[in-house]
Amino acid sequence: MAVPVSSFVPRTRSRFGVHLQRITSSNFFHYQPAAELWKDLIDLATFRPQPTASGHRPEEDEEEEIVIGWQEKLFSQFEVDLYQNEAACQSPLDYQYRQEILKLENSGGKKNQRIFTYTDSDRYTNLEEHCQRMTTAASEVPSFLVERMANVRRRRQDRRGMEGGILKSRIVTWEPSEEFVRSNHVINTPLQTMHIMADLGPYKKLGYKKYEHVLCTLKVDGNGVITVKPDFTGLKGPYRIEMEGEKQELWKYTIDNVSPLAQPEEEERERRVFKDLYGRHKEYLSSLIGTDFEMTVPGALRLFVNGEVVSAQGYEYDNLYVHFFVELPTTHWSSPAFQRLSGVTQTCTTKSLGMDKVAHFSYPFTFEAFFLHEDESSDALPEWPVLYCEVLSLDFWQRYRVEGYGAVVLPATPGSHTLTVSTWRPVELGMVAELRRFFIGGSLELEDLSYVRIPGSFKGERLSRFGLRTETTGTVTFRLHCLQQSRAFMESSSLRKRMRSVLDRLEGFSQQSSVHNVLEAFRRARRRMQEARESLPQDLVSPSGTLVS
Repeated sequence: MAVPVSSFVPRTRSRFGVHLQRITSSNFFHYQPAAELWKDLIDLATFRPQPTASGHRPEEDEEEEIVIGWQEKLFSQFEVDLYQNEAACQSPLDYQYRQEILKLENSGGKKNQRIFTYTDSDRYTNLEEHCQRMTTAASEVPSFLVERMANVRRRRQDRRGMEGGILKSRIVTWEPSEEFVRSNHVINTPLQTMHIMADLGPYKKLGYKKYEHVLCTLKVDGNGVITVKPDFTGLKGPYRIEMEGEKQELWKYTIDNVSPLAQPEEEERERRVFKDLYGRHKEYLSSLIGTDFEMTVPGALRLFVNGEVVSAQGYEYDNLYVHFFVELPTTHWSSPAFQRLSGVTQTCTTKSLGMDKVAHFSYPFTFEAFFLHEDESSDALPEWPVLYCEVLSLDFWQRYRVEGYGAVVLPATPGSHTLTVSTWRPVELGMVAELRRFFIGGSLELEDLSYVRIPGSFKGERLSRFGLRTETTGTVTFRLHCLQQSRAFMESSSLRKRMRSVLDRLEGFSQQSSVHNVLEAFRRARRRMQEARESLPQDLVSPSGTLVS
């Protein structure tokens, strides 16, 4: 069960209200008058606790409410009994506590009964913080790191440096002892801790260590942020503690922030401190970014693409690799001279995934390009970059084979996109070509990979692929993260309207490309049906081209 934690910036007078109450034992019974009970039943009033000789009733000891300040010391009954004996005092802090306890005794006793505190100066360690379990298994064994971190000390905020400029110890200890490591293993982040405790022992048996329980732990770091664990109760309801033993008494308690409201002067001073802090943090962030933020020229669109060749599947041979490149349209598009628009993945073996064999590349690539639209009167749809890919296989004898070609238009909208590219490869008629491909490698290849679509160098009206026989192979998956930068996105002038019209046409081009892909797939399916019909015997095909049943 996760423990709620709260963090807030404390004021100078942070105070916390704690309310503790026993909800079992005597309060658990519902008392009724003896006259209302049947005579043959035991009168529950006989179980009512009786007053003690001093007149103190146990019910008064079952509920306590107190307000505690930050690092305010409230003594437990154990400490009161301990420090009354001068022989038990060993340190100056012990003698100081003894003097305070004697003053409390002379002034009428301490105001708290069960609730007390351990401040940052006390020699107290919450073992639950050092023995936190990561799982609910009873056989969990602490790791080496957990055991080591349990012995780490935190440097106090009031720690002073060494006086003088002469080193009092050696800089390097070549053979440190275990005690030396433990005493010098210090976390440099200053931290002050305060524990709000409760003595949940039976009535008249207060002052035993075994009945001490941690109600809340408060920590403040060097930035002045207090961490409260568990969180303030608020509207969530009280926390509960179930005691072990035969009675299994149940206690509930609440913790609230009852700090007084700050005065206007304090709020103004705190506001100035925060303003100065945020100003310095903003300057720090600005120094990390720098002033060399590049802006595009007016009327230009800058395209960033962070891509990844994810996988390839459905191919005949193993040990696949992908050669890919981006083709920019010849008009309106450009890229930096240092920019690489092509790449080759590593060779990857395939793994069976259902009926297909999949090669996972996870090969990253990145590029950028610029689109500059100068002709405002042109209504033609602008062309968009195209991503081409070629899948090849490499066998044990270093023979490679072309497994497929594919192409896809880059998305015209920014964001994350996952694209699946279907590939094909040219084939020859006859069995000789397939035997050559199997035994000695090699196959038909395209001299120009842009021939997969319409080559950029093509200037005619119609591109004929008559006589080219192809075979559908597998698919390649790309994951693209596209980012577009333009001044039109933040300017409110006619330039923005002009660039907006260009982007609208780009969106229309993307839709037109999708329609083109659908029509292209339909043509391929129709061509396959025609080839299958031609391969059937003539007596099964009617003159109209339909199958004869």
